[in-house]
This record gives sequence, C-alpha cells and structure tokens, in this order.
Amino acid sequence: MAANKQRKILVAVDEGEESKYALSWCLKNVVAENGEDTIVLLYVKPPQTVYTALDGTGYLFSPDVIETIDKYRHDVAETVIEKAKKLCRDLQNVKVETRVELGDPRDKICEAAEKMAVDMVVLGSHGYGLVKRAFLGSVSNHCAQNIKRPVLIVKKPKT
Repeated sequence: MAANKQRKILVAVDEGEESKYALSWCLKNVVAENGEDTIVLLYVKPPQTVYTALDGTGYLFSPDVIETIDKYRHDVAETVIEKAKKLCRDLQNVKVETRVELGDPRDKICEAAEKMAVDMVVLGSHGYGLVKRAFLGSVSNHCAQNIKRPVLIVKKPKT
C-alpha cells in the first residue's frame, strides 16, 4: 500500500490485553507516519442481558440494580475507548475515530467493516484452545471468513 494513500483502518478493541497489543502492533507496523491514515477504534458492547423478575435464588432484580449494571457496561466501554485513544495520541498525521456498537462482536465488526468501507481490519487473537474456541466461537476467525477486506489478526506473544 502506498504510504501517501489515505487509508481507513478498523481496529477492534476490548478489555483484553490482546486487543491492546494488536492496536500497538498496528500503530508501529501498519500505520504510515507520513500518510494520512484514519484509525477507527471499535468497541462492541455485548447485547443487553434479559433480566428475569427473579434470579436463581428467588431475589427480585430492582430497577436500581439493572440501572447499575447498565451504567457499569457503559463505563467499561468508555474506559476501553479512552485507553485505546491514549495509545494513538503520539501519531502525527493520523486521525482517530471511535465507535461503540451494541451486539455480537462477530457480527458488528463485520457490519462496521463493510458499512465504513475500511481498507483493513485489525483484531487481536485471544489464543483460545480448540475446546474453548468451539464453545465461545472465535471472533477473529469469524471476521477473517466473512469480511471481504484484508483482516490482520495479531497474536500477542506468550511471555
């Protein structure tokens, strides 16, 4: 890719060290200092949990408890985005945009990549084993299979 071409690079971020590492790696190895790249930081909040009137112990969830849970989820999203923005602050000609979506990360990352017509998607790999990946589903694998744009999966080295 030409260094002077304006590129839009979508980087999916979450609470994990893997996404922080992927963003750092992307900033060092992909983003052109002399180019005019735009980094889009995308955080996907998991879908709203449907709370039943009674939990397993028979206690009633009050509206205050549900509101507290929702506020916590909002605060986590803001914290993740702020930490990611701090990693980008030293870049000269790079624009940083942020987005927070609600839903399944696999679907939302794919949708955002297509809707925004990004040039590349960068994801961290959690490095789950075969069994865990079978149950949880690999976000990076799903995105690599379904996004019709280059997808870069960055694995954090084992320390």
